[in-house]
Amino acid sequence: MFQIALLLALVGLAAAADRSFTIDYKNDCFLKDGKPFRYISGGIHYFRVPRPYWQDRLKKIRAAGLNAVQTYVAWNVHEPVQGQFNFEGDADLAAFLKAAQDADLLVILRAGPYICAEWESGGFPGWLSKDPSIRFRSSDPKYLGPVDSYMAKLLPIVKPLLYENGGPVISVQVENEYGSFPACDKEYLQHLEDLFRKYLGPSVVLFTTDGDSISLLKCGTLPSLYSTVDFGPGGDPMSHFLSMRAYEPHGPLVNSEYYAGWLDHWGGHHAHVDASTVAQYLDEILKLNASVNMYMFEGGTNFGFMNGATASSDVTSYDYDAPLTEAGNITPKYQQIREVVGKYNGPLSPLIPSSAPVYDPFDIMLTQSAYILDALSVLAPSGPTNSTYPLRMEQLNQSYGFVLYRGVTHESLLRDKKVGDEIVVQLTYLKDRATVLLHRENIVTVQGSIDKTVSFDVYFGHKTLDFLVENTGRINYGSRVGDPKGIVGNVTYEMRTMTNWQMWSIPLNNVTGIPFQNLTAPTMEVPSFFRGTFQLPANVPPPDTYLKLDGWNKGQAFINGFNLGRYWPVMGPQVTLYVPGIHLLPHPQQNELILFELIKSPCGSDLNSCKVSFVDQPILG
Repeated sequence: MFQIALLLALVGLAAAADRSFTIDYKNDCFLKDGKPFRYISGGIHYFRVPRPYWQDRLKKIRAAGLNAVQTYVAWNVHEPVQGQFNFEGDADLAAFLKAAQDADLLVILRAGPYICAEWESGGFPGWLSKDPSIRFRSSDPKYLGPVDSYMAKLLPIVKPLLYENGGPVISVQVENEYGSFPACDKEYLQHLEDLFRKYLGPSVVLFTTDGDSISLLKCGTLPSLYSTVDFGPGGDPMSHFLSMRAYEPHGPLVNSEYYAGWLDHWGGHHAHVDASTVAQYLDEILKLNASVNMYMFEGGTNFGFMNGATASSDVTSYDYDAPLTEAGNITPKYQQIREVVGKYNGPLSPLIPSSAPVYDPFDIMLTQSAYILDALSVLAPSGPTNSTYPLRMEQLNQSYGFVLYRGVTHESLLRDKKVGDEIVVQLTYLKDRATVLLHRENIVTVQGSIDKTVSFDVYFGHKTLDFLVENTGRINYGSRVGDPKGIVGNVTYEMRTMTNWQMWSIPLNNVTGIPFQNLTAPTMEVPSFFRGTFQLPANVPPPDTYLKLDGWNKGQAFINGFNLGRYWPVMGPQVTLYVPGIHLLPHPQQNELILFELIKSPCGSDLNSCKVSFVDQPILG
């Protein structure tokens, strides 16, 4: 038995030794095992798709004729707390890479440390923003130290899964679109290359990706890293590749992000990129024998608090108008892309995996509620942090969610006031959005910026002023990556600086134990939790569904304790939230839905209005 096992191991080693993935500069192509090779890839992010669905999505990508997938690696998923690493469950990168290989797909790995991806802080963990002096994406030792520590955990996981070692990973990206960042720190890029070579070896193909302009490539790459570009449909593809040819006169043409769709922001329109246009220009790219990755082939979901932001916050859905929907369903865009790919990677199997089943629409009632101030002992069990001045979220060792800031007013400031007089409070710097509560009443909502003023009328007897501040998503692109959250400056009250603050960290990573009470005629306009339970039909495995929140305004939704993400249907364009069936409990178990509504619920005197709907189609625009 031992001899057989040894023989199999030796055969495996020999097979791995024959595997190679290199660049042929003479013939302008990749070489896979010594033979010319071109990849046609689709982007999918393992951290945006629940692990039980990985196999389904990867099979559908392979059925479209693609021979590779591309994924980012999100640092904040794998090191949520400094020094505490997570590579299990939905964060099991090795399992995803092996699943891709099982689906007969190669992998282009974008290892970071920065990824953009419309993901919270571009993948940087929140704790990295604790030191306001740190210079992100630079050779600053305060930044490189955590990077080196993280890569020392990540890259050894990747190495045995490199193609040359028998795995699926054919190339690894160093950083991401660095030419679009103002630092232009070549020492930093060189440090990363040295780090990757240290852990991955000398022969793996390392590459960079930048926009298709010479000015971006100037700061985005090094001569020792293979330079690739990204661009969407439109125009002559060769004209887009000219900037790449300025830095890579020979070697394969590569579009690392061919945009099959686009992202959505709250308050904007749902992005749509015409399927025929995507297919037409994909065909033009492939005629050049270029390698291409379609970004995204399936977008997935920004569950929890993981959406990024630029000028405004990104929505929870990352459907991206991609060929596979957020729920992994086949679209006409998928079919048209498949036809094009079949011309180059055919013949294709006539069998295409089916789309996931969904429930018929149904409503549930929310029958219990709890005001946030009555739930603080559960939401923030360690109690408040006391400080003379407000502390940023990161200083409270918190990355996501909410912080309740309580400032104690001074009786002396009211000495010359009478009931009905105006009081003015000014926040120097708020990140990002605050619900201001006076004497347990919601008086105003303030969106973050510099020098925000809040005014309210005096009535005697009030002692505290509360600011419930939400991190609506850290910047994921541009010079402000790593922006802090919470009340970042001071607060003035009638032109005097408020002191003696109490702060409750409310990350909402556990919503069990909230002191719910049965609804009678609840207060509608204060931040509150609402709860309802329901059973699914008997003898039916829980399929996917979509949560529709008519009458609700803005907040977070939890199904059986899982944070589905932010809802804001009154702002749009996203109206429904995707509910993966794996987070639903089969009959006869009770499912629990909890909403944390920040602005105003529909639960007035008519308690029949305190309901939500589960529907069978997403509404994203």
